[in-house]
Amino acid sequence: ILLIGSCFTEHIGNYLHQVKLNVLQNPHGILFDPIAVCNSLERYINQHEYQLSDLFQLNDAWHSWEFHTRFSHYKADVALAGMNASVSEAHHFLKNADWLIITLGSSFIYKLVHEQFKPVANCHKAPAQTFLKHMSTIEAMTTALDSTLYKLFHFNPKLKVIFTISPVRHIRDGVVDNNRSKARLLETVHHLVQKFNRLYYFPAYELVIDVLRDYRFYDVDMAHPNYQATQFVLSHFTQTCFTPEAQQLMNELQKIQVAYKHKPLNPYSED
Repeated sequence: ILLIGSCFTEHIGNYLHQVKLNVLQNPHGILFDPIAVCNSLERYINQHEYQLSDLFQLNDAWHSWEFHTRFSHYKADVALAGMNASVSEAHHFLKNADWLIITLGSSFIYKLVHEQFKPVANCHKAPAQTFLKHMSTIEAMTTALDSTLYKLFHFNPKLKVIFTISPVRHIRDGVVDNNRSKARLLETVHHLVQKFNRLYYFPAYELVIDVLRDYRFYDVDMAHPNYQATQFVLSHFTQTCFTPEAQQLMNELQKIQVAYKHKPLNPYSED
């Protein structure tokens, strides 16, 4: 199972890893918008090799506009090696994967003003005037994802895809634009799910926004779902995506994980 997308992707990925499923999470780091997701997936398909010329230096570290800051390093060659190793691993993993889970977070996209408006996946705290920010249209996102999906299914004919929308609120965009952004993602994804018979939709966004419907299920920032909300979503994910037999095994594995983390009161006791 390859997982790619927003920070909520990693809640699902960490849970699947905990129950011992073979997963690979966000080889480019956290990504929020569909254009960045498409670009990364096509990099994996082509096993793209980045060059030093693809990096830039800012705040005493070397970065790539396509990678999360966890790949950044004060040595350019170290940063580059980490990026290329991650893409290579993703290429081989994706070729044999059964499932791809894509979690989209926002319709907003940032483009470099002085580099022919090239879209970026991460701003790396560069000055605001470096970018042009705008909300992608449903048509643009649908076209990009449609093209990438065709390439994915040609690259791995057995691959199936689950789409979900992150319930994280992007409050700094304003509540109105956050809702407009999420609405465009929803419309885009459902258009694609109706078109491809190997695409599925899991309603993580709706479970938090419409079923839980309360700020007590959010962290203190009022933007990120808290532990209780996340567990609620993961419980529904398990019930929806796994057989009863698999669910039972996953529950047993979780119990073992909890027991393993338990610290004994007396480590020298025979009990």
